[in-house]
Amino acid sequence: MIQNYFGIKDIPFIINSKTTLLKHQQRHLDILKVHARHSGLCILLGEPGTGKSVLKNALTKIDPNQIITLVINRSLHTWHNMLRLLCQALEVESAGNDNKCEAALIQEARKLNAKGKSVMIIIDDAHLLPIEALRKIRLLLEDFPKNHNLVLIGQPELNTTLQLRPNNDIKNRITYSAKLDLLRAEDLKDFIYSQLDHVGLAHHTFTEAAVNLIIRSSEGTLRTVKNICIGALIEAVRDQTKTVDLKQINAVLIQPHWRQNQQHEPQPPITQTNRASQSPPS
Repeated sequence: MIQNYFGIKDIPFIINSKTTLLKHQQRHLDILKVHARHSGLCILLGEPGTGKSVLKNALTKIDPNQIITLVINRSLHTWHNMLRLLCQALEVESAGNDNKCEAALIQEARKLNAKGKSVMIIIDDAHLLPIEALRKIRLLLEDFPKNHNLVLIGQPELNTTLQLRPNNDIKNRITYSAKLDLLRAEDLKDFIYSQLDHVGLAHHTFTEAAVNLIIRSSEGTLRTVKNICIGALIEAVRDQTKTVDLKQINAVLIQPHWRQNQQHEPQPPITQTNRASQSPPS
């Protein structure tokens, strides 16, 4: 609907591997590129919506001819299931017991190393990963040739877990860690305009007042900006206008899931019963 109405080929504000990185994201990516070619453990932390997925998508595209990237998005799996996911990603036989799968992965890693290729394993939502599964993947990678890098992407509680003394065996192997903070207004504005540039829409598609309201309502997160902008574009199509202004933004923000301040919510109705009221005691 948005594409047809605005006459564009792509949908704006869709975060994928083609999303233009902001300056601080590019800085982290450049560092991670170096670590991807060396044996190590990298940690990328951030609250929901701060841009971790943008960096993850960018990591999957770095030098695909030399770096084989494996992404595990379902971190709640047991070690048994994670092994099978790794085998499937490297296209090796996943039948048999865990030891057989581990041996197949190690053999494939050695073959890739002989060809001059590296392996990068990315685990998203790693704060949900059972610590024993993380410990087992760490032990598995000990037998890999020095051509691998493990990247854990998760919320800040992942770091809290790794700070516990029993997890020192994992913590002291970390070679790089970074935390994505809530974004500044300038960064959010750059994101909005870069997304408009990507699909060929003029910056004035969103009025200055609309952009300012989006930023004030976003709480510093890219995901919130993305969702508000997409919702506002849909409202613009409904209103048959090609300019997103305060009317369209407010039409999005009045939806119940955006209301966080309970004092602005309607008061519940007074409950009435058919019981006769009692006179107060004299």
